[in-house]
Amino acid sequence: MELIFREAERDDLERIVELIADDAVAARRTGSYGEPHVRGFEAVAASPDNELVVAEYDGEVVGVMQLTFIPGISRNGASRLLVEAVRVARNQRGKGIGRRLMEHAHERGRARGCALAQLTSDKQRPEAHRFYRNLGYEQSHEGFKLPL
Repeated sequence: MELIFREAERDDLERIVELIADDAVAARRTGSYGEPHVRGFEAVAASPDNELVVAEYDGEVVGVMQLTFIPGISRNGASRLLVEAVRVARNQRGKGIGRRLMEHAHERGRARGCALAQLTSDKQRPEAHRFYRNLGYEQSHEGFKLPL
């Protein structure tokens, strides 16, 4: 399978929102495609520390993820790679696309000098947790969130 990884373009946005919202957990948080997504896309695209990456196969966007590069003071000044919104099209799952997306994320992190990759995954996603553990991720922390 010949996958192309590239930065997302504005024309990809509706498909990206569709991929992110394609499950019960994310659907209620993501909502329907609209102006808030456009504003979010523009902010991500304008930030030198963010990349919205799509995986394209045969001209179709089949995967997406957001990468954020975070400079830091802890860990002896190490930068971190934060991986978010990893999604693969339902009809393409089980073909290794998720693994290849994550390998691409790690390559981008290394290229930017990151010492650590980190992510969060909703507690309602046991399959995703298994996937990340199989990639070598350890569940080392408890996460906390507070709506603002």
